[in-house]
Amino acid sequence: MFSHNLRRRPLRALAAALVAPAVLAVVTACGGSDAATTADGKTVLRYQGQTGQVTPYELADHLGYFSKISLQWEGDTTSGPANIQAAATKQIEFGSAFNGAVVKLAAGGAPVRSVLSSYGSDAKSFTGYFVRDEAGITGARDLIGKKVGVNTLGAHHEFVTREWLHQQGLSEAEIKQVQLIVVPPVNTEEALRSVQIDVGALGGVYRETAVPRGGLHPLFTDKDIFGEFDYGTYVFRKDYIAQNSEAVKDFVQGTARATRWLQLTPRDEVVAKFTEIINKRGRNENLKLLDYWRSLGIPVAGAVIADKEIQIWIDWLERNGEVPKGKVAAGELFTNEFNPYANGTYQPASGPTGEVVAAK
Repeated sequence: MFSHNLRRRPLRALAAALVAPAVLAVVTACGGSDAATTADGKTVLRYQGQTGQVTPYELADHLGYFSKISLQWEGDTTSGPANIQAAATKQIEFGSAFNGAVVKLAAGGAPVRSVLSSYGSDAKSFTGYFVRDEAGITGARDLIGKKVGVNTLGAHHEFVTREWLHQQGLSEAEIKQVQLIVVPPVNTEEALRSVQIDVGALGGVYRETAVPRGGLHPLFTDKDIFGEFDYGTYVFRKDYIAQNSEAVKDFVQGTARATRWLQLTPRDEVVAKFTEIINKRGRNENLKLLDYWRSLGIPVAGAVIADKEIQIWIDWLERNGEVPKGKVAAGELFTNEFNPYANGTYQPASGPTGEVVAAK
């Protein structure tokens, strides 16, 4: 999930970025596409990563699951909305964000389409919305007039908070009285304990380190609302998909298989592999984040997108008057056609090479 404030270096000019130690990338025009390619004919996909972490597509690259694409790191993202905005404006080829942010971007006219789920919540990986034990906050109505700390506006934390308040029976007027405050994830626990905010969204390493210190408990969690659920997707521009369908297909099949590898592989093996990848890429990253890795958080085999994972946020935006009713349709915002776990290449519950997986 792209939710942390991470270091980022500026996007480099294409001509300067295409030189690599082993392969010289050259710009070619193939079939109407202006995509960069390597000397051996692979399509270059520029992306923004996450410091101290390994994304499924970086894992896919390491495992040798790609045959037609070459990944090119352009720095680290600051947030999901910023990441997909960079993709929409052709600074990178693809990005990942919360599905509500994807819907909002598409409704605003950005020609993007989701091709694969990128993050979610399961029993091991989720976001909790924590309060202080002594705060006396026990329900949604206690938040009227209070402050909720979120990592960025217009993304996962805001949507989930407002959806929970709605489900708890608050009117739209009452929900508007709950103030959302942008707080960097690294500062959320401190802000909560020092009473600068009343609720803090904590996930991953921030939740794992805050809970043992005591004094905090979750008022609700995202998995309490929807259960195990895919919340975000990878998006490409529609014109890029049309002009470079083989490259997108290779990205999706490899990343879907790497996602499945993560879903089936014991944690210790995953952490060892991530450590190997981070050390190999040489970006001077802190490996301590890996101590807190629990799962990918995607509950659906191969990260196949479900209509409901998009529609629920269309409904939310329409209900709040942020998107005109009927302006966007879920089926037009995503495709599973390239995913081997959805298009018949593999059985839906098979392993990363299509092998039968024994039921647990």
